[in-house]
Formats: sequence, C-alpha cells, structure tokens
Amino acid sequence: MTRIAIAGVSRSFGAMRAVNEVSLEIADGEFFTLLGPSGCGKTTLLRLIAGFAELEAGSISFDARRIDRLPPHRRNTGMVFQNYAIFPNLTVAGNVAYGLKARRIVAREIETRVARALGLVRLDGMDTRWPHQLSGGQLQRVAIARALVIEPEVLLLDEPLSNLDAQLRVEMRGEIRELQRTLGITTIYVTHDQEEALAISDRIAVMRAGELEQVGRPDDIYRRPATPFVAEFMGITNLLTGTVKRRDGPWAIARVGESEFRLAGIEAEAGASLSFSLRPEGLLLLGAGEAAPEGWAELSATLARIEFLGVLTRLEVRLADGTSLRVALLDRGAGVPAIGDALRLAYDPRRLVAFRAPK
Repeated sequence: MTRIAIAGVSRSFGAMRAVNEVSLEIADGEFFTLLGPSGCGKTTLLRLIAGFAELEAGSISFDARRIDRLPPHRRNTGMVFQNYAIFPNLTVAGNVAYGLKARRIVAREIETRVARALGLVRLDGMDTRWPHQLSGGQLQRVAIARALVIEPEVLLLDEPLSNLDAQLRVEMRGEIRELQRTLGITTIYVTHDQEEALAISDRIAVMRAGELEQVGRPDDIYRRPATPFVAEFMGITNLLTGTVKRRDGPWAIARVGESEFRLAGIEAEAGASLSFSLRPEGLLLLGAGEAAPEGWAELSATLARIEFLGVLTRLEVRLADGTSLRVALLDRGAGVPAIGDALRLAYDPRRLVAFRAPK
C-alpha cells in the first residue's frame, strides 16, 4: 500500500488555471474520490498524478519517493480511462497482457498474472473473446484487469462508469469498491456523480474552479458542507439567506422574509447576514394535532407542488412571503395533502448549516 502526498500542485492551460495550488494527503489503502462539475480540474489533477500532464508547481510523492519527475511508466500506477481504451485488435487476454509485455515480463508469468487478474474481475474463461463480443460492463472489467495486472502501487480511475446505463453503474461501483477493499490498494477515483462518490468513498475532495472546496468523509461533506457551493452540489438543498435578528439562549434567530429560523451553534450576533442550508429530508410534515419532536422548531407553509417518485414524495411549499422550500418524504403508505393546503412543518435546528453571506 502507498501513501500519496500532493503539495501545492498547479497546472494551467493558456490563461485558464485548471489546478490551483492543490495540497492533499491520501492514506495507505484509502479509496479517495475527486468530485466536482465538468471543468473543475479533477481529471487534470488525476493526469498530473499519472504523469500524463506536467506540473507547473508543487510536488507529488508516493510514500517518501517523489514521482512527479518520473515518466508515467515508472510511477507504477494503473489507470482506467473513461472510454476504457480497449484495443479492438487484441483479445481480452491480449488487452490485459499489454502492459506486462511492454515491461518484458516472461511469457509464463504473463499467462499466470493475466489469469489471476481476469479472475479478480470475474472474467474467467473469457480470455479468448474479442472486445466486440463483450458488453459495456465486461469491457470495463477488462480495463480494470489491465490496470491491476501490472501490480500498481496506486489505482487511478477517471469516470470509469460514465458510459454505462444507470442500473449497471450501481452494480459496477459496488464491484469496484469490493475489489479495492480486497486488494487494499490506494485508489483515486474521479467522478461528477455525487451519489456515486458518497456510496463508495472513504473520503471525498470536492473541487471547484481548480481548487478544493472541502475534503472529508462522505457523511461530513453531505451533513456539514463547508460552503454554499458544496451544500448545493452535494444533492438537493434549500439554501436560504437571512439576517440574525436576535439571540435566544444557544440559538440564533434568523429572519428570512416573514419567517424566522432557529439555528444552533452559530456565533453570529444580531444584524449579521448569513446563508444556511436545510436539506429537504430535514423537514418533517406534521399531521393534525401532532406535536413537533422535542427541541425542533415549526414553520407554517402552503403546498404548491407534489412530485410522487414511489419510495419518495417531493413537495414544494411556500412560506407566507412566497419563499419556496423543498421537502422530501419517505412513502408512509398514506395520502399527502392537496395543492393549496396549509401545512405545518418541523425541523431540527441542529441540522441547519450556516455560512456567512457573501458581501
């Protein structure tokens, strides 16, 4: 296993700063994901680690060994590309063996290592097949086997599931995670899919415009986003802006339009402007006569829209001043109110995450 240290790494393309002074430490055997929208720099950073792009500044080390000055083939990384880069004129075995032949490994060892790699990705007995005879999921497994067969210190995956349909993506991400756990190999995974990142990562780095917005465990990034960008990028949220009107013991009372919200753990004093995130699933719809849980605050709203999604029902509600909130309800086997009905909602102030409002 290998620890990766990325220190002050930068890279530009013309006037565009693709990666700007990024520093990260990735632990031995960690499954680390670079997550962000298109153009945020995540793939460029992965290519800098692989050696397919040169640094302008900074350094990259595997354990105590600096590798950013080495050519790609001497960095001992295995790379899985977005389009798999499978050679159509080679069989499955020929594709997997390609890196070993380039390293001049003897034929008997190549055969043994190819068979072992195909077994790891559940392609036993498919060594003589041609790429056009394989499904998308099988092609992806070939690409992973080819990356693993050279026994790399680090596995790099650049959006490896983006060409698969939704159901197969879910299946394959689970297989990749289980394989990584089995091998214990340090892995860096690039994706723009938030659900994918949350499902498989030990830690996530959210990137924006070439910089790191937040690095942390999946639950921390989702529940405690560091910036409004992270809050909105990591799934659906209600991002509201208001002014602190007063303190009420441990609570800060923020005014949004004509409604008041209670926030926990906020040091802002009266008059301070702030924005805060309230996830749709953090809102509870109260029935007639139903009391809010102890310590929760209440809101009054009007139902504006209903979206039934089977296990989940999404509501759009309006506060008295017209402020819109999204609410997510698990299916309770009961009907929902009609559009135009008055609703009572409750939320736990400790689940609101506040940010200083931009000046």
